Formats: sequence, structure tokens, C-alpha cells
Amino acid sequence: MSHSIPKPTDRTKVKTIFWDVDGVLADLNYAYFHFLTEHPNYEDQYRDLKWEQLPEVLPILPEYGALELKTHPEQGVEMDRDFCADQSFFTNRPLYPNVIEVLKELDALGYRQFTLSATFDVEAKTAYLNHILAPVTDFLTIECVQHGEFMHDTSKVDGLRACYEKYHLNPGETILVDDRIYNQHAAIDSGAHPVRLRCEFTTDLPPELDWIPEFENVAAVRDWLVGG
Repeated sequence: MSHSIPKPTDRTKVKTIFWDVDGVLADLNYAYFHFLTEHPNYEDQYRDLKWEQLPEVLPILPEYGALELKTHPEQGVEMDRDFCADQSFFTNRPLYPNVIEVLKELDALGYRQFTLSATFDVEAKTAYLNHILAPVTDFLTIECVQHGEFMHDTSKVDGLRACYEKYHLNPGETILVDDRIYNQHAAIDSGAHPVRLRCEFTTDLPPELDWIPEFENVAAVRDWLVGG
């Protein structure tokens, strides 16, 4: 699939922010580490795993650019199934520091904010997000979309387009903040502007996407938006 390259994002024109959740607002790597070291199906194998060894167990594919259970060479499918089936692990992804405060600050500045999370269990993910983001659900709209068979399918771009229509949004005034490389393409293909968040264990963008602004955390995204 070919991807058009938009003009660089003019931050002064941004009115709407779509936040990805895992690796942006919440620490999915934390959940993966505790899953591997504590789940009864894997704890014997990984009980001595060190945090910095996560990319050795879960090799980062170029199109992902971040950790995924599915990339485990032998047990990826089983790991992903077991992780999604056990809510004690599935929901064990704490918010990164200052997320609530930053979202409140951006709301006060007039930005319209959404989460858009692609997941294999929409009901469970929606319930988790409404719980962990409860302090900001008075202004933050939570949307989840169903993954297809593969992680890098069209679910996110389809979800973005549906939201533009549902909420009467202008994609040209919209950014998607996401850590996965394939979702940078989703933003572009939907007409929005991509912004990448570099959580721990992310890999560099490919050369054709190296124009996309990258930030370490949501506070840095806020500073960029407001010209700090």
C-alpha cells in the first residue's frame, strides 16, 4: 500500500488530539514484564528475566517499532491469547507519570481529546480505560476499535475516519499520538498528522517517516503544542 506524505504538522492549527493508550498514556511494557515473569504458563521460563532483556524475548519488528507479545518466535500467539484472557495481567498497565495533569491542562487550553485504542477485546479495554482514566472522562472521549487478524491492519485508520464523521472533526486539524510505526501510516492515510511517542524499547522511524515529530512523553507533546 502506498502512503502519501503530508506537509509537516503546523502545531498552531491543531484542535483535536487522538491519544493512543498503550505506550503513550499507559505502560504496556510494565504489563508485559509482569505477565512473562508471573503468569503460570511462563513464570518458570522467565522468572529471572531482567527488565532490560524484554526486547530479547520479544524482538521488535520494523513495522511495529515497539514491543508486542505476538513477536515471540515460538509462543507469540499463545502469549497474546493468555494475556488478553487474564484481566489481572491485561489491565496491569499503569498510566505514565503526569498523564492526568497534562490531559487536564490541554483541555483547559481548548483542545478536544480522544483515546483511540485498537484491541482484540473491545469490552474489556473500554472498561479498563474508563476506570484508569476516570478523572478525565468528563472531557476525554474514549473510543476502542476491534483489531483484525493482524496487529497492523486497517482498524485504526477506519476508527479515525469513523470518529471524524461521528464527531464532525477536521482531520487536517487533528494529530494522532502513537508509538507504533504502522499507526503513523494510519494517521497519514486518514488525513490526520502523525506524532510519535518514544516509550522505552521503541526503535527508530524508517527514513521515509523521519520527518514525524517524536517525543519522550505526553508532557513533551504538550510543550510542543503550546510552543514551550
